[in-house]
Order: sequence, then C-alpha cells, then structure tokens
Amino acid sequence: MPLLELFWTMMIFFMWVIWIWLLITVFIDIFRDKSLNGFAKAIWVLFVIVLPFLGVLVYLIARGDSMHERQAAQASQQIEAQNQYIRSVSGGGSADELEKLAKLHRDGVLTDEEFAAQKAKALG
Repeated sequence: MPLLELFWTMMIFFMWVIWIWLLITVFIDIFRDKSLNGFAKAIWVLFVIVLPFLGVLVYLIARGDSMHERQAAQASQQIEAQNQYIRSVSGGGSADELEKLAKLHRDGVLTDEEFAAQKAKALG
C-alpha cells in the first residue's frame, strides 16, 4: 500500500503543478491579447478567479485556438528584437553589407563583376 500512496501523492502533486501552470498561461494570454478591451479582460479575470475550473475550461474552449497565434506572434517579436539588438551591438558588420549587395545584385543594379568586387571588398 505505501507504494500506491506514494504514486497517488505524486499524481496529485503533478496535477496541482499542471493546474497552476494552466492558470498562469490563461492569465498571460488574457493580458497579452490586444483584441480584448480592458472591460473584457476584467470580466475574464473575474470569471477565472471566481470560478477557476469552469472559467479556465470556458476560456480554453472559447479562445483556445487563438492562444497559439498570440504566443507565436510574441515569440517572433522577441526574436526580431533580439536580432535588432545584435545588429546594433555588432555595428552592422559585413553580413548586412553582403545582404544589401545580394539584393542589389538580384535586382539587377549590380553586374556580376561589380558584385564580386564589392563582395571581396566587404569580406576583405
């Protein structure tokens, strides 16, 4: 019996952790959503606080599909901000210059010889 009690205690603990994680995720999504106005956010928060199980289930059913889209948009914004910061700290570097040269070459502004010369100069 003690092994079964240990298993049951671990199961309850992990379910509690999952519940807390789910609540935090729902609250983050409520405040991250730009399509909801302040009143709608307040109603969702009150609903989740007053009736937690029902509130979270209703939120997941009603707005669960768009949770992933908001999370993906937030992640792409963070990646873009990180890339901009890296570019600003590195001073642009030859990678940006090569990117600009490649675009000019694709657009036909630079000939093959001019592109090769400018590329060698940028890498040089």
